[in-house]
Amino acid sequence: MADEDNRDDGTLPLDTAGIVLRRAREDAKLSIEQVSAETRITQRHLRQIEAGDFEGLPGRTYAIGFSRSYAKAVGLDDRKIAEMVRAELAQGGFDDRGNREGFEPGDPARIPTRGLAWLSALAAILLIAGGFAYFRDYFFPASGPGPLVAEAPAAAPATPQADGAAAPDAPTGGEVVFTALEDGIWVKFYDAQGNRLMEKQMVLDESFTVPADAEDPQIWTARPDALAITVGGKPVPKLAEVLQTLRDVPVSAEALLARSQPAQQPSEGAGPSTET
Repeated sequence: MADEDNRDDGTLPLDTAGIVLRRAREDAKLSIEQVSAETRITQRHLRQIEAGDFEGLPGRTYAIGFSRSYAKAVGLDDRKIAEMVRAELAQGGFDDRGNREGFEPGDPARIPTRGLAWLSALAAILLIAGGFAYFRDYFFPASGPGPLVAEAPAAAPATPQADGAAAPDAPTGGEVVFTALEDGIWVKFYDAQGNRLMEKQMVLDESFTVPADAEDPQIWTARPDALAITVGGKPVPKLAEVLQTLRDVPVSAEALLARSQPAQQPSEGAGPSTET
């Protein structure tokens, strides 16, 4: 695109910002493609700036910002170029109703779009929320405060029989069911290989039946005091009567029944016999 170097009356025309930029680019032996790659401004917009066609740009903000970036790329004073562009915009009555007075980024090409900014903000919120949830579940698996170090399960109270027999009506095996006695009881059930059988916060009166085919089922919770247990439809003692963190505790019918059985006591009068 050729420029008119002289007016009809023989006087030199005043150089516009676009002409100054183009001449600086040519003096630097740079092509439009090279400036576009450097500034990340499209070639079409660069040509419009050189031609002074600011109406073809997205807005006043971009006209000034693009021109400043162009000036930096070809070694010119970007502030002087910005002043020239402002003057040309004012002289041409450039209409940019969407522009906010005084907001002129140095390089709009490097400013994320509004949609991208909202997406980034949403991603940051989700990341923070996910990190908080992970921290809470990992360090505070129960709904309320509790000790973080696993403690030995409390011994289940039992009244030993005089003859060492099992208590009357003691369950002998069958289906294992855990029932929440409060709202928000976090619990995780898994097998010997670490496969998760169930993990959630149980609500009041919610029950979970341990799969009969699970291999060595175990439990992890910090509220054993809030979990009622039945084996074969009959209640057995809780895993603990106080709030504490339990992990890797077997919950098969056999394991739970073994916990509920009293220790064998020697019969009265029993002892080693002697012969004379």
